[in-house]
Amino acid sequence: MPAATVPKTPLAIGAGYLYYSALGTSLPTNTVVGSVFTDAWPGGWNLFGVTKNGHEFDYSITVDETDAAEYFDPLQYATTARTSGMKFELQLISITLLSKALNGGTATVVSGSGTTQLNKFTPPAPGSEVRIQIGWESTDNTERLVMEQAFQIGSLAISRNKGASNNATLPLEFRGEVAASGFPFQYFTAGTARA
Repeated sequence: MPAATVPKTPLAIGAGYLYYSALGTSLPTNTVVGSVFTDAWPGGWNLFGVTKNGHEFDYSITVDETDAAEYFDPLQYATTARTSGMKFELQLISITLLSKALNGGTATVVSGSGTTQLNKFTPPAPGSEVRIQIGWESTDNTERLVMEQAFQIGSLAISRNKGASNNATLPLEFRGEVAASGFPFQYFTAGTARA
């Protein structure tokens, strides 16, 4: 038997770019030229900013098994639930990003402007939280993922420590909900190598 040539592409390298927008904001058109996405994210999409260690996308299902006395192995598995989401730790802290971490809230300018501006943030009342859209694009512009309705479920714990490498962060964990498209997330690729 001849030696097999093990595929070494396409590798997935780099943290890429994380975006957010209000529900209903137009999604990218996903224009592909030269095996990469060439269209920009539409107006209303904003970059989250730098993260401590990139992000993690996760997807899991819960199953129930059908057993029979005559078999040791399950006869069948049935999906009973699924979850998908993104986790990341933002290294930027602002009222805008805090409102994403707390699923809404009210930001107001109390007084002043520019260097004398005083801002205030009030968290949302329970039950009045808002969902957002989450987007991600790979560094090489060949992968995109969109969660059209995401809810931040993680506990917010902001640690303040000494040292430059211990800067304060916003740890976020968004979960996808069924959106108008009918999907908790959609994943797109550009070119034949990622097909």
